[in-house]
Amino acid sequence: MSTLAIASAKEVFDLLHDDLEAIEREFGADAVSSVEAITEISCYLRQGGGKRIRPLLLLLSARSLGFSGHDMVRLGAVVEMVHTATLVHDDIIDAADTRRGRPSANTTWGNSKCVLAGDWLYMQAFRVALEARNFRILDLLIGLTQQMVEGELLQMERLGRAISADEYNDLIYRKTACLFEVSMRIGAVLAGASEDREQAMGEYGRNLGMAFQIVDDVLDLTASEEVLGKPVASDLREGKATLAVIHALENGSTAAERAAIHTVLTDQDFSRVTHDEILAILRRNHSVEFAMNEAFACADAARSAIADLPDSDYKRALLWVPDFVVAREK
Repeated sequence: MSTLAIASAKEVFDLLHDDLEAIEREFGADAVSSVEAITEISCYLRQGGGKRIRPLLLLLSARSLGFSGHDMVRLGAVVEMVHTATLVHDDIIDAADTRRGRPSANTTWGNSKCVLAGDWLYMQAFRVALEARNFRILDLLIGLTQQMVEGELLQMERLGRAISADEYNDLIYRKTACLFEVSMRIGAVLAGASEDREQAMGEYGRNLGMAFQIVDDVLDLTASEEVLGKPVASDLREGKATLAVIHALENGSTAAERAAIHTVLTDQDFSRVTHDEILAILRRNHSVEFAMNEAFACADAARSAIADLPDSDYKRALLWVPDFVVAREK
């Protein structure tokens, strides 16, 4: 195991500042259509900000393996376009009103225009990716898109009922961790890495993505709306059972507590059981702590996956990202 020190947030963003700026410009240029509504929606979504963690991972993967060509900028924009397209579709499916502290795009332009704009972003991402002329990258992106669509459909089928931890892990892999994994794999492919190295980078991304989504789901239950930038407990209100809820149902809850959780999942609102009552149940059963411990374990697994990566500032940055993921507040 390397004793290389973990980087700080400032070091990481200073290290990648020029690359991330280039990706932002690329995304802006790629998100322009001859149809004004598509350009307006794409611009609104891009200006909504976000952590840009997926292109950051692609950059770190490629650079840690010695690659520095423009393709990593182009493909960094591609993975962010894919991510943005999924957010548009998620907001439509979930009938969301807000995203990142602003009205969601569908509240301004309507569902019909936004679903088509999301489709356009997907296709534009593939068009830009095609410029790299790399079939392995296209294969990764196609598989990724299929996984995400399947994950969304599986989640819709399971709304309003309890699911197992295995089902939950499968869902969050498809909906979130798969894109983290593919971002890391694309960086390795660009660098001409061996199959084993690509696998290891993908393992880092998969574990990091799992940690990211577990934390996201915990924050949905525990954070304030002001910090989160969207309504809290939206998962439960939509009938989605996340890891802390699954733990409370499967480990130690009384029959009355389990019934209360089932009531919220079935009703898909808090009219009969309040959010505060659910939080109290989760805390009595140490379910939030359990979920966060799972996130910490995934973060550790991500770091272990790159233990034999040659030491560099980019490896230091990759060692920092899991800490950022589990410590964030929104």
